[in-house]
Amino acid sequence: MKIILFFLFWISSLLTGAQEKRWTLDECIRYAVDHSTKRAKQEAQNEIYKQNKIEAIGGLFPSLNAETEATQYYGRVFNRDTYKYVNNTNEYNQYEIYSSFVLFDGFSQLTQVKIEKLNRLKGHQQLQDAIDMLAYETMEIFFNVQYFQGTEQLAFEQLQHSIANLKQVKRMEELGMKSAPDVAELQAKEAEDRYILTKQKNLLIQELIKLKDKMNFPMNQDFKTANYEIVLKVDSLQENAFDIYQKALAYSPKILASQKGVESSTKEVQVSRANFYPKLSLIGGYNTYFSRTLDGSNYISFKEQLNNNQNYYIGLSLKIPIFNGLSRSTDLKRSKQRLIIARNEHEEVLREVYSEIEKTVADVNGLADEYKHSIKRTQSMKIAHQVNQRKYDEGLISALELNTSSNRLLNAQVEELYTNLKYQMKYKLLNYYKGQRIINP
Repeated sequence: MKIILFFLFWISSLLTGAQEKRWTLDECIRYAVDHSTKRAKQEAQNEIYKQNKIEAIGGLFPSLNAETEATQYYGRVFNRDTYKYVNNTNEYNQYEIYSSFVLFDGFSQLTQVKIEKLNRLKGHQQLQDAIDMLAYETMEIFFNVQYFQGTEQLAFEQLQHSIANLKQVKRMEELGMKSAPDVAELQAKEAEDRYILTKQKNLLIQELIKLKDKMNFPMNQDFKTANYEIVLKVDSLQENAFDIYQKALAYSPKILASQKGVESSTKEVQVSRANFYPKLSLIGGYNTYFSRTLDGSNYISFKEQLNNNQNYYIGLSLKIPIFNGLSRSTDLKRSKQRLIIARNEHEEVLREVYSEIEKTVADVNGLADEYKHSIKRTQSMKIAHQVNQRKYDEGLISALELNTSSNRLLNAQVEELYTNLKYQMKYKLLNYYKGQRIINP
């Protein structure tokens, strides 16, 4: 019986622990990355790049093929043994092994290998960019959850304060120290605070749903996040946007992938030009055959014929392109236009990254100043509200003035929370552009 009770207690403790799990920022990001459909699709594309590279490398080696043929001829046919035409049914079997090796093709195949290597490198950078962007988007929603968790807590504390004030003023009304309008004003304040708390809870639920969706988390399971510890020292930056941009040029997966795309398109133009060159190949092979007339006459054995009919050949094959429906010229023009597109897209990526860095630097510096001032404002509001609370208790100010003071304090606390979380998110984004991953490998 004791064993059963212990087992049940152990199971219940596991279930309770599972229900109470709170997800940290790193856990949310890793789960989102591990279960991302974008990551899975890019990994599949990278596997295609890998196979394309293997195929291109294989094209540098000689080809080797084996072929056999079994045929029966009826009517007037040519007898390969007597070199005469006969009117009999004839059976013929041929066996051949042949190979070819390209000696020169304008370096087309070698350039194709380089293209596939560049495409594979581009795929690795595209995968890393997809992971980084997913990590940042998850972090952004996670911080939104933290914000609404904070505003919910502040709204709850505000409501508790309003309930206490309402209880106190009702007691003072019974003693004749406060009037009915004072009670009505605080009742309105208590109702407003309940509405604000309900609204914050609903906003928090909406952000949690967004976070679960971004993580590809099961929607029918409970999900809670852990509180995020504020560890960053808020201060203005010493670096400018251009210095950070110079680091991003050698680090940003988006930039590197775009750069590899330009290099690949340049090589494709070279392949298109190589199609105008002659193609010189070395060819060689081995051939033998067996034949007999199906009229009941004697014939040389199968093995002996294979030995007697052997022949070998080796030679050079030169293919000179003259006209093939303008396909080579149109392919060259298309590849040149694709190169123009790739170069313009690369310029757009460079400008986009620099613009993002410049905006982020401005945000970090601005938010650093805002946060410092918001801390001072919140501290001043707390002191002012404490003074106003004492004044109200002593009958020196009205309930309306007390409510105004309370609302100002709440707004200051909310703004301080928002500024701090926004600063941390922008600071992490700036570190990313300087070479620090949002999620560690």
